[in-house]
Amino acid sequence: MLQTVLPVASIRATTSLILEQESTDMAENSVKTTRTAGTNKAAALAEMYGQISEKNMFPFWATSDDVTNDEVRQLMNTRKAVPHLWTYADDIEPLLHKSAELISMADSERRSLVLINPGLNPRRATVSTMYTAYRLNDPNEIMPPHKHSPSAIRFGLTGKGNFTGVAGEDVVFGPGDMVLTPNDAWHNHGTMGDEQAVNLSVLDLPLVETLGAIHFDHNYTEMENGVEVKKKVQTSQYPSDYSAAVYGQGGLMPRWVDHHRGGGLSSPMYVYRWEAMMEMFHRFRNIDGDPHEALMIEYTDPTRGESVFKTITFFAQMLRPGEKTRPLRQTASLLVAPFEGKGHSIVDGKRFDWNKFDTLAVPSGAWCEHHNDSDTDPAYLFVASDEPTLKKLSLFKSWGQNAGGDILRLV
Repeated sequence: MLQTVLPVASIRATTSLILEQESTDMAENSVKTTRTAGTNKAAALAEMYGQISEKNMFPFWATSDDVTNDEVRQLMNTRKAVPHLWTYADDIEPLLHKSAELISMADSERRSLVLINPGLNPRRATVSTMYTAYRLNDPNEIMPPHKHSPSAIRFGLTGKGNFTGVAGEDVVFGPGDMVLTPNDAWHNHGTMGDEQAVNLSVLDLPLVETLGAIHFDHNYTEMENGVEVKKKVQTSQYPSDYSAAVYGQGGLMPRWVDHHRGGGLSSPMYVYRWEAMMEMFHRFRNIDGDPHEALMIEYTDPTRGESVFKTITFFAQMLRPGEKTRPLRQTASLLVAPFEGKGHSIVDGKRFDWNKFDTLAVPSGAWCEHHNDSDTDPAYLFVASDEPTLKKLSLFKSWGQNAGGDILRLV
């Protein structure tokens, strides 16, 4: 058999043509595949996102600026507290009196109005970590004892007969007095005497709820002749105004008393009188004060020199006639309740005009400044803050503006 031998040049040319054709075929197939993948990707992504949501997961990979797939924006776009003012005269007081007419102790052991931030509704929170509630008690109306894991205070607004019994100390308090009801300490509320009384309370309940640590107990008992007996009223164990007698002189600490009563989870001084606060303000009324806070005094634990609770703290703030503070921004959330005087605050550029007993919510991260609108009378604000929690987590920061409008890091 004869074999035909092709020249080398002819073989190379033929091979080149075959490779070119294969390359062309592969390119065409690749384009088809890419088009198919592009067509199906949107549907595949939609299906995957649906599966992720059904299985209670969240996709965290920011691969697009498109709103639908901008996972960072979605992750940050959670419900947040907004600046808001509740007016006592118009919003709160009429409903307090109406609730006292319609709801008796036989209906409920509690009769309080909780302020709910519009940005967090329906969550029971005035800011993200705290809520404020107002309570009106009728004459000689005493609620049964209870205890809970959230820490709380009562601040007197009207009437001289506000009552709180806490860990065996009976406290009758009036306007401006602050009473502690600590985490896990038995306490009850009401009114002593023949007039109605209104008080304001602040709790760290939203914070404790977020941590999954809420606990309430209404089964109060005492031992009688070796038998545990359920009681509707706590038996007094301490003299009247025991807190002031033991802790009323700064720097002096009696060694024979129990400084850990009520569980030792808070300040053992359960009542802070407004008269003592006013004496300190009067003493320093002519100093310059702080440009961002004016004159501000913190309520503290006399045994540790720290905040009264480990989670939240409280201040009284004095704005002298015509005084205004420079803008301040902090990671802490604030609840501001004017106690005396009238003025306005600017929170994130929005003006809020306030009068006594109102409550202003200042969310974390908001710029805030206060103005006393009177040229003759001082204004006093009662302030609650979650600053202690943020400090313990190394998350507390604050910034202020100077006279020239420059922003300075303060903490």
